[in-house]
Amino acid sequence: MHFADLLVKKIKVTSPICVGLDPRFEQIPEHIREDAATVGTAFFEFNKGIIDAVHDLVPIVKPQLAFYEQYGLDGVAAFVRTIEYAKEQGLLVLADGKRNDIGSTAEAYAQAYIGESGDFSVDALTVSPYLGYDGIKPFLELCTVNGKGIFILVKTSNVSSGDIQDRKVDDLNMALYELVAQFVDSWGHDLIGESGYSSVGAVVAATYPKEAVKLRELMPNSIFLVPGYGAQGGGAKDVVSCFKPDGTGAIVNNSRGIIFAYEKMDKFGPKQYAEAAREAVLAMKEDLESAIRP
Repeated sequence: MHFADLLVKKIKVTSPICVGLDPRFEQIPEHIREDAATVGTAFFEFNKGIIDAVHDLVPIVKPQLAFYEQYGLDGVAAFVRTIEYAKEQGLLVLADGKRNDIGSTAEAYAQAYIGESGDFSVDALTVSPYLGYDGIKPFLELCTVNGKGIFILVKTSNVSSGDIQDRKVDDLNMALYELVAQFVDSWGHDLIGESGYSSVGAVVAATYPKEAVKLRELMPNSIFLVPGYGAQGGGAKDVVSCFKPDGTGAIVNNSRGIIFAYEKMDKFGPKQYAEAAREAVLAMKEDLESAIRP
């Protein structure tokens, strides 16, 4: 099925929330760490608990590859097991790897993550646009063939993003992130589904709400993946401009604020980390709904 159509369908029956599965070994409850033979085993058991707790509340999860890759084969095995389990529970999986290259290398990345099958095969992948169309074309082709999706970096949540992304393109009288948005809109034009959204989405941070207003205008058919909510300082009011007036068009990511919610909830101990994650999702859902549809 067309990725954007499937995501929109799932959002409508759950919530516009993406749970980031970014395990940090030192923050995983002690009872899981003690029982696990390896770091990767601990990661998977921890992720499994989170997935079990939230799979009926959210449409998609986003494992950040760096947290798994740093532990080599053991960590990557946990990533693969997490993908498989999340799919078994009916969730879409977005791999956050920000992949990009040109030629046969870009084709290989595309096949690895949004190919029809394979250990790393997921529903969508984050990619960088800064090598131009050559670095995006192989991903677009597989989105078309396999019904997968990509989210292209446009305006990211980090403080120094403006050093490059806000630079003015003098001959066009616009910021670089606005030019990238125009390319994203163009690249995704042939992948618009019945929902009115393209399988070519955009990463647009909650920490820059004013910029998001312009970006929503420039990319009317793109679903926004919105980082920056929660631990990075963005709130529900900051993400409103990423959505369309009908409440569609965006999926808001929250990683630490959900998976490690037990650390900030007195009524939950480490062994109730999954219950705390579920409560955090419910609270976030209410927070977003009150802002998007006041």
